[in-house]
Amino acid sequence: MNGSDDSKRRQEAIVHGEAYRLAQEDVAFLASDELRGVRLQLELLKPEIALHGHAIRSTVVVLGSSRTCSPEQAQADVVRLAARAQAHPDEPELARELAAARRQLAGARYYEEARRFAEIVSSRFQREGRRDFVVVTGGGPGIMEAANRGAYEAGARSIGLNITLPHEQQPNSWITPELAFRFHYFAVRKMHFMMRAKALVAFPGGFGTLDELFEVLTLVQTGKMPRLPIVLVGSTFWHRACDLAFLIEQGMLDPRDAELLSVVENAEQAVAAMHAFYDGEPPA
Repeated sequence: MNGSDDSKRRQEAIVHGEAYRLAQEDVAFLASDELRGVRLQLELLKPEIALHGHAIRSTVVVLGSSRTCSPEQAQADVVRLAARAQAHPDEPELARELAAARRQLAGARYYEEARRFAEIVSSRFQREGRRDFVVVTGGGPGIMEAANRGAYEAGARSIGLNITLPHEQQPNSWITPELAFRFHYFAVRKMHFMMRAKALVAFPGGFGTLDELFEVLTLVQTGKMPRLPIVLVGSTFWHRACDLAFLIEQGMLDPRDAELLSVVENAEQAVAAMHAFYDGEPPA
């Protein structure tokens, strides 16, 4: 090998080496522990710039279980499992699945209430170019899908804040595509839920729903954010899942803390609670 060939080989090794790669194009470097602060900043900035660019002034956070089915899907599951259970009456597992499907069907009304709530709110406040009370969800299935769907059916925009999980959660198809974001950090995602939030409406859900709900209640209770309407839909569920009277009785809450939220039964009552809080107009 002559000197010229050796020089070319060494130059190519430099040009194609990791050290020479532009920092912004070096995925391994960006994923390093030392760059965690930068990644947090990027996750904060990317949605913020996009939301500002789309003139999103205020949002309504809609929470609820990813496991809630649409009434159509829940009914189809009951019919399918009932036929199987009838054909195989000696299989106890089928009986258990059918009982679970019937519970899902009973809870499917919350899917419809979430869809109608989002449709009403989006129709009322996304007019004449003013993008207020834009529905924002966690971007997944169930209640999240229902709320994004309601906004879509009203011809309005809605936001989805998805999160990377061990079992990847796909975004539902009703989110406005340019307002669909994915996060790695729960903390930054939570910030984006609340940075423009002027109301929070929670339907029955599990750990994720309870986590977001109690975090917002804590922020409001401690004065870290202004008071906003916090509405729980479904009294039967919430009086058991979130027994504030018991916490007050045990001295864990001040009686006034119960006034931070209201419990309603349907979409219209949830809208009415927001309407009463803001006297019918989105905040300036």
